Amino acid sequence: MRFGFRLKHYIFNAFREIFVHHHGSLEFRAKIFALVLAADETAPMENFITVKEIGLHIYSGDEDRANLLLLTTKELVQKVRDNNGLNIDTLVQDILQELKIVPRYAKKIDIQSLRPILALTEDEDALAYQENILEFLEKLKDETLHTKRHQIDESEKLSKLNTTKEK
Repeated sequence: MRFGFRLKHYIFNAFREIFVHHHGSLEFRAKIFALVLAADETAPMENFITVKEIGLHIYSGDEDRANLLLLTTKELVQKVRDNNGLNIDTLVQDILQELKIVPRYAKKIDIQSLRPILALTEDEDALAYQENILEFLEKLKDETLHTKRHQIDESEKLSKLNTTKEK
């Protein structure tokens, strides 16, 4: 990554909520990726390259946004590994809490985009754990989309109105 981007990322970290458009959405996605990655304690660096590639797809080629997703995911995984106030259970609780507050985030849980990460897992126990996490995420997504359908529709209408007003 370029020096300019690293500097921008450092500043964005300090003021992420102010500078990053749809910061909550990006952070939610990063938590999903971090949850899957942290389940494999020996995850190779290629996993983070995969996260960036998925980010490029999600954000329609916006490299800066894909890099922010990558770096935010790395930070979260590192916090889990360093036992720095974050662990897998805490990530799950954060994801559940965010879905209660913003149920439309359930649409951002894309199980198929997470599968390439599992393809790089060599440890059978870690792979089984990751599969269980994907199953949990899929059930959580389906349940949230089903039970909160009306709230999601209203939230999306408001979001579209706000986007129109911003333009």
